Amino acid sequence: MFEELAVDSVIIGLLAAAAYRSRALDKRGCLTAAFLGLLILGFGGPYPFLALLAFVILGVLATRYRFREKVKLGIAQHNRGIRGWGNVLGNGLGAMVFILVEYVSRQDLFWAASFAAIATANGDTLASELGKVFGKSPRLITNLRPVKPGTDGGVTLVGELFALIGSAVIALFALPLAGSRVLMLLAVTVGGFIGVNLDSLIGATLERWHITDNDSTNFLASFLGGVTGALVYHVLAPAG
Repeated sequence: MFEELAVDSVIIGLLAAAAYRSRALDKRGCLTAAFLGLLILGFGGPYPFLALLAFVILGVLATRYRFREKVKLGIAQHNRGIRGWGNVLGNGLGAMVFILVEYVSRQDLFWAASFAAIATANGDTLASELGKVFGKSPRLITNLRPVKPGTDGGVTLVGELFALIGSAVIALFALPLAGSRVLMLLAVTVGGFIGVNLDSLIGATLERWHITDNDSTNFLASFLGGVTGALVYHVLAPAG
């Protein structure tokens, strides 16, 4: 067990160093990501860890895609796209909670919840970063009135498509853990997609009212996306 922990620590340390050198995360973000990653790898195993790693890589690529154009339009990620500890917890803590519950309960519906939480984070990042570039005529999710690009709660058809794709990509990492692969794929994808739209809804309401900030909005959305994934799995799972 000690040897396994040592190997995991080295791997995560190297990944955290790479994230810092590539300016994906700041120092506190790297330390938080390393601690969270070690817990997820230890309690959840390689598949949720790889799903989170895929989310980080895809998120960095999406954030940096046509970044100068986003800066000119005033819709770029703040701090030059370098994310901190709050963003790490906002996007990863929900999944960690569900992984711990699965570790204790050994029920597949909590795998669905874990991956749906990650799918929400991935789908939201792709929808936000790429929807800003490719999406046209964003509308506020609460009343569908036209809003400026980058407005909290603004959605586009292209952004919705990226949300669906981003959720489905994460669902693929859950398939080796599923009793029913079709059910797991559906539960995680649907949970993630609904979670992304809940993120927009929270952004258009609680965040605009300054009740939540971006990080707490991300946490609430990913947690609710995970709950949705678990419910879909539970409802559609064969009896017995």
